[in-house]
Amino acid sequence: MKAAPAPHSETARQWVHIASGLFALLLRGLNGWQAAALAAAALLFNVALLPRVGGRRLYRPVDHHRGFPLGILLYPLSVLLLMLAFPHRLDIAAASWGILAFGDGFATLLGRRASQQTGENAAIGEQHVFVATSAIPAVPSGRLPWNPDKSIAGTIAFVVFGSIAGAVLAWWVRPAVVPVPPLMFALVAPVAAAIVAALAETIPIRLDDNITVPATAGLVLWLASLTTTASLTASSAALGAALPWAIGVNVLTGWLGYRARTVSRSGAITGALVGAVIYAGGGLGAWILLLVTFVAASVTSRLGLARKERLGIAEERGGRRGPGNAIANCGVAAIAAIAAVTTPYPRLALAALVAALTAAGSDTVASEIGKAWGRAAFLVTTLRRVPPGTPGAMSLEGTAAGVAAAVALAAAGAALGLVPVAAIAMVAAAATAGALVESVLGATLEGPGMLNNDMLNFINTAVAAAVVIVFA
Repeated sequence: MKAAPAPHSETARQWVHIASGLFALLLRGLNGWQAAALAAAALLFNVALLPRVGGRRLYRPVDHHRGFPLGILLYPLSVLLLMLAFPHRLDIAAASWGILAFGDGFATLLGRRASQQTGENAAIGEQHVFVATSAIPAVPSGRLPWNPDKSIAGTIAFVVFGSIAGAVLAWWVRPAVVPVPPLMFALVAPVAAAIVAALAETIPIRLDDNITVPATAGLVLWLASLTTTASLTASSAALGAALPWAIGVNVLTGWLGYRARTVSRSGAITGALVGAVIYAGGGLGAWILLLVTFVAASVTSRLGLARKERLGIAEERGGRRGPGNAIANCGVAAIAAIAAVTTPYPRLALAALVAALTAAGSDTVASEIGKAWGRAAFLVTTLRRVPPGTPGAMSLEGTAAGVAAAVALAAAGAALGLVPVAAIAMVAAAATAGALVESVLGATLEGPGMLNNDMLNFINTAVAAAVVIVFA
């Protein structure tokens, strides 16, 4: 007779999650490869020994069902990847680890507590029983509108505890880094990383937080590490002159887009903010390329709309773009625009910006043309014929349109002075590579709900930007 699984304790699991972050204090006395070796040892311990020493109590019900604890394995794997990614900047690895351990851990603990308080208070209200307010601490317990599985209390806890842990660990490990990073980096950059990681953690996808949180925090901290005072000083005058125009032009464009029913209200607001960042950091040429990309996406979304609606594959809201579309398609470009004015690599940052926008625009053109006029769609991983609109599917018509759009948008970036003419082929190839990666991930991970369309679009643009950075 098979033994019943050990009772699960989520609270115990989260305290182990948090306490494990204290091992990041050891990074002050280790080099990168020693730290990676310890992380690898922790991974092996969780695989081979933890289940034998009472660790099954940390298994969630789904872990018992699949036969192994995915989160408990991904945690040390993510720490190992941080050590391998930043062997010479263990302060970044430590801060990212702290944000994962304390931010994500306390977000779960306090988020669950807030939810329980909400249920208790509702029951008390129904029974008309008075309870002193001091007995139950007042914490925000509402659900996030874009992800009802996440709470406001949990997100606030993530930012607060993640910021504190990240800053303390970055400061603690800072003396072991050569050259020693600025104190301002240790105090400020982890706060920004915790905020961005907290927002990433609320994205409604089934990708494990042990992956999204450290990856996001590490990326933000790495970008912050490239920022120099000289770059900020050199760009401050141009940035100050461009900012009023950036705000005014994008507020007007957002309003016109909303009136034209090409974007939703929230999409107009988010798009205006993203557009302002791209204008201020990348200049007028970058904003014009953004506008061209948006127009191409909007026009192709409306082509063949009757067929798309009949097949049930038309864009939501009649093709109107929402806030998720703006962040997914333009978020990487906005990050590149910030890097253009804060780091010593403005030309490389602008090339990444052009690649990201080219990838976003050409991918939308390929998808919409394929859905409108594609005669046959094939799954990129198996070449099996599937209905149009299937995640990861590609058609000859859509692919041809996407490649043509990539070349055209890359040429527009060159005409606007953002990249040299010689880079057109490289940018178009990078955009095509991003589209292929997106199709593979869509075919394998979108169906199970691990990634959604917005996340796939973000990955598409990130891959394109990364390819240009590597080969430029």
